[in-house]
Amino acid sequence: MKHLPTNRTRVLLARLGALLVLLAPLQIAAQGKVTEAYPPISVPVQAKRLDNTNAYYILGKSGVPGPANEGMTSNGGFVVTDDGVVVFDALGTPSLAAAMIEEIRKVTDQPIRYVVVSHYHADHIYGLQAFRDHSQAKIIAHELAQQYVESADASGRLAQRREALAPWINEQTRLIGPDQTFADKLTLELGGSRITLLYVGPAHGPDDILMVVEPAGVLYAGDIVQTGRVPFLNTPDANTERWLENLETVKKMSPKYIVPGHGQVSNKAVADLDFTIRYINFVRGQMKQAVESWVPFEDAYEQIDWSEYKDLPAFEESNKGNAYRVYLELENSL
Repeated sequence: MKHLPTNRTRVLLARLGALLVLLAPLQIAAQGKVTEAYPPISVPVQAKRLDNTNAYYILGKSGVPGPANEGMTSNGGFVVTDDGVVVFDALGTPSLAAAMIEEIRKVTDQPIRYVVVSHYHADHIYGLQAFRDHSQAKIIAHELAQQYVESADASGRLAQRREALAPWINEQTRLIGPDQTFADKLTLELGGSRITLLYVGPAHGPDDILMVVEPAGVLYAGDIVQTGRVPFLNTPDANTERWLENLETVKKMSPKYIVPGHGQVSNKAVADLDFTIRYINFVRGQMKQAVESWVPFEDAYEQIDWSEYKDLPAFEESNKGNAYRVYLELENSL
């Protein structure tokens, strides 16, 4: 006679099945096949070393996230120490982050200790899922990041990305919040490196932070520095006045290298900063004249000579929205 499983057996089998589901990503990671856990990508994800430092960066493509770039628009990076790896930003999809993890594994077998999030915008955070699934890394962000995670904006943006970036963002994609937050400053001493996290918001977003790596002299700047494309200012929480103040503070720090949130990396740190400063100052100056003269936005925008920026990537997608956001910011400050 065949014996049917008891209730106790059913419960044990159910728990075993749930455990296997949880362990599956770790099993894949252990086999060196992290990317197989997510939809395949065709865009390159390649880590480059900053000269002879222990700092690396990964470049995104200029433009806005979409099928053509598979969401690979933001930069990321990582620092290798004798006691583990610190990652800065997780890229825009779990698939991209999985490729990033494999790039890290090409460089070192040290464990990934931390993932630092420059700010909780979509193109920097959906890769956190892969780090949560395939490492024991602690995710660090500014304390305001948790407010975004719990907001309606977060669920709305995820729904939008599931349409705009399918299949790389899909129903299995989930938003991962920070494990540790801080208010103004946090220092990590790890394997001979001092890694300092500094709050510089609200600027591009409410929770912007920088990561300074010493003695390498490398600054991971997030989106308060953007090069080679029109910087994106059109976020509800952007504060361009504070943004400019913080960029001037960064200039005084005199880093050897800056890894921007978007755009190329170079050892011309001041020039990279000045590009973003010049653009924000130009938009603010033009919009200030319009607001003070009571010129409607559409009329003001059409009268401005945008020739210095119109051929840059993301101009068509971002520039008018940037200008309108600054117009509203200045209008509200009167």
